[in-house]
Amino acid sequence: MLRILGLSGSLRQGSHNTNLLRAAARLLPPGAELEVFEGLRELPPYDPDLDGDPADPVVAQLRRAIALADGVLIATPEYNGSIPGVLKNALDWASRPFPDSALRGKPVAVIGASTGMFGAVWAQAELRKVLAATGARVAEAELPVGHAQTRFDEDGRLTDDEIREQLREVLDLLVQEVVDSAERRFAAA
Repeated sequence: MLRILGLSGSLRQGSHNTNLLRAAARLLPPGAELEVFEGLRELPPYDPDLDGDPADPVVAQLRRAIALADGVLIATPEYNGSIPGVLKNALDWASRPFPDSALRGKPVAVIGASTGMFGAVWAQAELRKVLAATGARVAEAELPVGHAQTRFDEDGRLTDDEIREQLREVLDLLVQEVVDSAERRFAAA
């Protein structure tokens, strides 16, 4: 079974980005599953003085979840033209210790939703930059979901067929990145 870890940059109840991850879970091809990480709210602010052994339990849980995943799908809102602090904080924790972090070489795709018309495109660009700096294998895909409040029903289900198809394409690309990454590791062994 191919395991994808979902990270939502929004902590809000009824988050459009968390709903986007749930829609992704339903669109993954057979043999793949997506689990949304629920602990970002409990992560302490990154502090190198606190980054020791043993790690904070939530930090250890995040690092372990990323390490065990075959790939990561991150859905981000846009706050002040960039990524939310809680998401940046999670990536700072996950990227340590460098260069042996859980993100290094990990296939990652970035998507985003916002209530504005541009669908968090700046946040997605910033997030790809941060992920590249961590050594993650960032998929060349983008999914801006603008006017997100109109794209989901009252139960949080994605209702826009065009967005659903674009999401499926991002997922197919991420799954292919995971397969290619596994083949490269196998060939190198």
